[in-house]
Amino acid sequence: MAWYETLASFDLETTGIDVRTARIVSACVVELRGDEVVARRDWLLDPGVPIPEQATRVHGITTERARAEGVAAPAGVQSILEAVRGVLARGLGLVVYNAPYDLTLLAHEARRHGLEGFLPQPIVDPIILDKQVDRYRKGKRTLDLTAAHYGVPLTDAHDAGADAIAAGRIAHAIGTRYAEALPQDAMELHRAQIDWAAQQQADFARFMRERVSPDWVSDRPAWPGGAPDWSGPAMVLAD
Repeated sequence: MAWYETLASFDLETTGIDVRTARIVSACVVELRGDEVVARRDWLLDPGVPIPEQATRVHGITTERARAEGVAAPAGVQSILEAVRGVLARGLGLVVYNAPYDLTLLAHEARRHGLEGFLPQPIVDPIILDKQVDRYRKGKRTLDLTAAHYGVPLTDAHDAGADAIAAGRIAHAIGTRYAEALPQDAMELHRAQIDWAAQQQADFARFMRERVSPDWVSDRPAWPGGAPDWSGPAMVLAD
């Protein structure tokens, strides 16, 4: 079975953009067969810290709502880890749009709450795939723009469920459209993405050093499994 026939997809909404300090506010894991959602699980967490107004403007979740309706962060993070581990154990590719952000943040949350982490694989990152199969297309590769390019509806951007579903459908669209150019096995695709992500980052770094500063250095987290800061099955990241 090709990896894009049945997929899981994962998304987080958080208190901020720094993967080391931001906390999870909401999360969703969905399962898709083709582009049809067949299962879905959602979480709302009380992150244990105030949710900045800027973050609330993005995802719409206030501190008051999170405290009133959300589960405590340690229990919520543990439940999310178990759900992610569960779909990966079934051999499904886990779609994560911009995987380094969500998975690195999840790893820091696991460590923060003393929970056992793991190296998530196989991962399917639509940004990496899209840049690989359509590398010369101009413009940004944000979720909303990429969804529009592949004809995927995204009606409630920055809702974890809506974003997870859209990311999964984008991955399915890429997989079917470019089947001959991509590995068909999920783990082979994962390993290929490690190399593609490294090359894409190197190309971007070269561009930034030529156009911005010769001393420019990326602070972007590594793609899962693609650098020493993913230290094996413990999924513990260096500060």
